Amino acid sequence: MRLARKELRAETEGLKKAAAQYRSDLSTLKRKVASLEKQVARLEKKAPGRVAPQADGEGATRTRFSAKGLASKRHKLGLSAAEMGALLNVSAQTVYNWEAEKSKPRQAQLAAIAAVRSLGKRQAKARLEELANS
Repeated sequence: MRLARKELRAETEGLKKAAAQYRSDLSTLKRKVASLEKQVARLEKKAPGRVAPQADGEGATRTRFSAKGLASKRHKLGLSAAEMGALLNVSAQTVYNWEAEKSKPRQAQLAAIAAVRSLGKRQAKARLEELANS
């Protein structure tokens, strides 16, 4: 019995050392991957002007969308979600969903959002009055 345990211990010792080495290698690789991911994130932040080419071959740049930016612009203009929705030709619930990041606007709606970004308070109120009168 002792002889069998001694032989088993001798055989499994190499496996234990190999397993420990593999765990060490894995943790080293995980640290390297995490470091590289952080480096990529930093580099992406430094080069914000780059836009991925579009699949349909258009040369136009895509409009970026930020939920916080939309909410901020709406508050700066002093508009309710319903009023913002009227400017963008969508419902108030859609505006709330965009701001809560539950959904994203379509490409056609992004153009309307870009147009609203350039408006001031007076211009937004004037456009709302035009929409109400028509």
